[in-house]
Amino acid sequence: MATSANGKAGGSHAKKIDKPTTSAAELLTPTAVPAHKLVLRTLRRSDFKAVKAIMDKVYSNMEGAWSAEEFGALIRKFPEGQICIEDNGEVVAAALAIIVQYSDFGDRHTYAKITGHGKFNTHNPDGDTLYGVDVFVDPEYRSLRLGRRLYDARKELCENLNLRAMVAGGRIPGYAAYANEMTPAKYVEMVRNKEITDPILTFQLSNEFHVRKIIRGYLPYDSESKAFATLLEWINVYYEEEEKLIGNQKSNVRIGIVQWQMRATRSLEDLLQQMEFFVDTVSGYKSDCVLFPEFFNAPLMALTNEDSPAVAIRAMAAFTEPIKVKMMELAVSYNINIVAGSMPVYEDGKLHNVAYLCRRDGTVDEQYKLHVTPDEASYWGMRGGDKLKCFDTDFGKIGILVCYDVEFPELARMLSDEGVKILFVPFWTDTKNAYQRVRICAQARAIENECYVAITGSVGNLPRVENMDIQYSQSAVFSPSDFAFPHDAIVAEATPNTEMTLIADLDLDLLKDLNTSGAVRNLRDRRKDLYSLSWTIKKSDRDEELLAQGTDERHPRVSKRKAIAAG
Repeated sequence: MATSANGKAGGSHAKKIDKPTTSAAELLTPTAVPAHKLVLRTLRRSDFKAVKAIMDKVYSNMEGAWSAEEFGALIRKFPEGQICIEDNGEVVAAALAIIVQYSDFGDRHTYAKITGHGKFNTHNPDGDTLYGVDVFVDPEYRSLRLGRRLYDARKELCENLNLRAMVAGGRIPGYAAYANEMTPAKYVEMVRNKEITDPILTFQLSNEFHVRKIIRGYLPYDSESKAFATLLEWINVYYEEEEKLIGNQKSNVRIGIVQWQMRATRSLEDLLQQMEFFVDTVSGYKSDCVLFPEFFNAPLMALTNEDSPAVAIRAMAAFTEPIKVKMMELAVSYNINIVAGSMPVYEDGKLHNVAYLCRRDGTVDEQYKLHVTPDEASYWGMRGGDKLKCFDTDFGKIGILVCYDVEFPELARMLSDEGVKILFVPFWTDTKNAYQRVRICAQARAIENECYVAITGSVGNLPRVENMDIQYSQSAVFSPSDFAFPHDAIVAEATPNTEMTLIADLDLDLLKDLNTSGAVRNLRDRRKDLYSLSWTIKKSDRDEELLAQGTDERHPRVSKRKAIAAG
């Protein structure tokens, strides 16, 4: 409605003016903007009149307005789920919802069935899904994006009530114009690809919903959507399937990292005492896990009195089992999970590099190093393992990649697909350029897979241990690179080449936020329609491969020129 300067409504009797006579002063006068005071709150029974007025505008061309009895039933059964926005005391937008056990209805439900034909006797306070019954905004307020505020409030409600997801049936009113040209599925695809704009579906997709399926006959009277609807779902990433009074999985995890000093040792007992010192120290800070470096037990190689590095490391492998047993004892007695670096294992005539996970519940697991470096193959005749494991712990899923393995992005991606949120990388490097390869690749893995990556190595010198005589390390914990994390994506960092420990707190909930609302979303944005990753073990004659490299398992070749270790 046009309004004249004196506040009266203008009409056909208004004087006709051939040319505008606006002065320069009037052009500079700002247009009056209505003053808003928006308040988000739950609906009350007394709001029905205002709500009905909005519904009469929104649903003028179709059935949809709720009766006073139905409105009252919603507020009585689930008052927290009925939300509105008022402006200067007047309701201008609302969202209605119930809780259902979604498995009772499945994806083939109709609107009438899941709402109990408007009686809402389907509402189940013990259900797992927030079901969106209706959302409507006064047409005069649609430019204020109030629908987004209502959906944000619903998401908050879903999280606070620990519901698995929010589900809603979405009309596709724009489909009528394309019904003769394409199927509903094609229409939804075009909207998703922003080739077409649908007044409802476009909004839903922009609010982090995804289409589970297309329903036929959802609203039989919806001629604009040709009775089709999209079944939309928003996943609550904070959902806890089972609430426990004690023993809940943590969202904040404290880890300790040992930057290990290589020093001459007189006996296995000396090494075990050094191990216990660090476990005791880190557990004193109530850490959930402690990480040791790769080959932290290398000082024992000097005790073997073997001149050949290949023979010496096989002799050192005899110490691995008692060290593992001691680590298991320490994990239980100090109530801390231990990633026991890695140690050589010689079994069935084959030499491997194995990292052990000693859990504080007394269980133990292992991860074999999969990729051996040219130096490890040349000097020691070491072989790679053939299994990649995702480990369950009392603070979540973790992965272990031993040194060189972190330089192969496929491994971390496979672990990420299994739900790993913290990746532990024990390494050994002799020079800074070798260390840089491990560090830079670890940082890349954190960004690519939206996870934390902890790395640690050893420092110092071992004069009597050939092929492991010098060390370089700067231990660190890396995070993804986004606003919620440190500006340089480094959670903690040690002083280079100095024996010390790091203690770092990791917020796992930040990873969930990153996956749903990060500036970039590497995991969600992968083009799985174009490429995939799979684990394949091919049969091959490993002995012939070793011989082709100039290495024999029984008599490993020792290179005259020491290669720079990759890790």
